[in-house]
Amino acid sequence: MKHFAATIALAALAACSPAAQQQPVPSPSSSVAASATGAPLTPIPKIPMAPRPGVTATPAPDPVSTSRDPAKVVIAWAKAMSLKQWGTAYLYWGDHGARSGLTYARFAAKWSKLANPEFELHPGATEGAAGSSYYTAPLVLIDGPRHTRGEIVLRRVNDVDGASAEQLRWHIETLSIEP
Repeated sequence: MKHFAATIALAALAACSPAAQQQPVPSPSSSVAASATGAPLTPIPKIPMAPRPGVTATPAPDPVSTSRDPAKVVIAWAKAMSLKQWGTAYLYWGDHGARSGLTYARFAAKWSKLANPEFELHPGATEGAAGSSYYTAPLVLIDGPRHTRGEIVLRRVNDVDGASAEQLRWHIETLSIEP
């Protein structure tokens, strides 16, 4: 079997700012906003404040990916996890994080046990079933010497009348790895 692996190694970026590890949950309306037509809205840019001398500015979390390519969504989620951007990673789950089965506080507490999370991502497969599409991909969570194999399943509702922007975006349905 032909293996393609991309390792998300962003420890250097995560090490730049410990404050980036404790981010509030982004507002779903600002991260996954859509107009009445379903087209994504461009978020209003925030005006950055100049850092004080000797203080490193905290980078803003990446917005939740609304890509139509599920592999890109998995990569963006893995990046958020590697940077310990728990608020962004939480929103990759369906229903603005609720599909994870955890509150944001419990989600952040659960995953913050990881010292230096990285992910080895492998190509997945897409299949359809009863009005939805599913993307299943194997992955490996690497945290220091520990390697945990599992899979991630993304889902989206097919383009049907009346589907909301939240239903139409690729989101995590299940994840078979634990920190």
